[in-house]
Amino acid sequence: MKQILCLSSEPWSNQLPGRTQQLISRLRDAQILYFSPAQSRKDRSFRQKGRRVRPNVMVYSLPPIPFPISERRRLLFEMAWNKVARFIQSTARSRRFTAPLLWTTHPRQVHLLDRLEYSALVYDCDQDWEDFPPHWEGSLAQAADVVFTASPLLADRLSPCSSNIALLPNGINLPLFTSDVSRIDPLPGVTAPVIGWSGTIRASLDLSPVLHAAQARPDWGFLLMGAVEEDNPLLNRLNKLSNVFFPGPRPASEVPDWLYRCDVLIDLLREDQPYNDVTSPRLYEYLATGKPVVTMLWPGQVERFPDVVYNARDPEEFITLCAHALEEAPGFVSQRRRDQAVQAAWSNRTREVERILTTAGLL
Repeated sequence: MKQILCLSSEPWSNQLPGRTQQLISRLRDAQILYFSPAQSRKDRSFRQKGRRVRPNVMVYSLPPIPFPISERRRLLFEMAWNKVARFIQSTARSRRFTAPLLWTTHPRQVHLLDRLEYSALVYDCDQDWEDFPPHWEGSLAQAADVVFTASPLLADRLSPCSSNIALLPNGINLPLFTSDVSRIDPLPGVTAPVIGWSGTIRASLDLSPVLHAAQARPDWGFLLMGAVEEDNPLLNRLNKLSNVFFPGPRPASEVPDWLYRCDVLIDLLREDQPYNDVTSPRLYEYLATGKPVVTMLWPGQVERFPDVVYNARDPEEFITLCAHALEEAPGFVSQRRRDQAVQAAWSNRTREVERILTTAGLL
């Protein structure tokens, strides 16, 4: 049975599992040690025993690096990463791991490559790590036997560093979105058509289309579901509108009930990620419901799923397309939307990973 050391950029979560967790937890015939990053400089969870979250997956927390250390402070820099590497190596040996495959997910993990024992290296890139030195990611991609990227632009950016790049878009936990189950109504008192968003309300999330539409169409309801970062500049104005609802974050198991309750689902832009071409799992979840979807685009951005998604480029067009979506004939393109989601199931994404790694002789 293959052994895999997974260095994740996100903690293991039973509520909202991320990309790495979705892929790793579905790999068959492999023993996996999943290392979560420390959540703060004072995080002491690395002292706890590992948790068995799947029959073949053990989860551990890494020790924190207590303060930011520049590469120029060579001695302290080396000491910090040596500490992390010793923890990983000690854990691997205690679990009798020998020559495992090393799965990496973040540019900073390049500093562990010369400190760990492994037989093959995978780098899974799911975002533009613009806040980190480019040579970190370049060196990681260059060392990797296989590089997976979540979008074509990410693949293009890493192409000078690797000739073994495979496109692996995000996916969806499809069984949660079965359409033939009885669902609760999370908004029993709302009779207006509901325009819905699911995801973190970040400070950088451009809420201007929602504010514009909510003011122009008081006969519509607007659902903004997810954790809220209070410093979004439009949040206070939206909170004052009676037709805008903030139910907060919901567990992954409840998200489908809320999405199926909506009449139209919307995808918004983040001002800190212009021209980001990574398709969010959120969009696949929208498509899985078969509901009409309206997305906002940057000027000049290529339309995503143009045959099944309404694409708007300004707040006025956003309102117009939401109105068109509300008038869409039932079943008009619902099945085509669901078909797109089926193709993106995490089980299918994982099978593609297994196929590529097996072909490369890594599994």
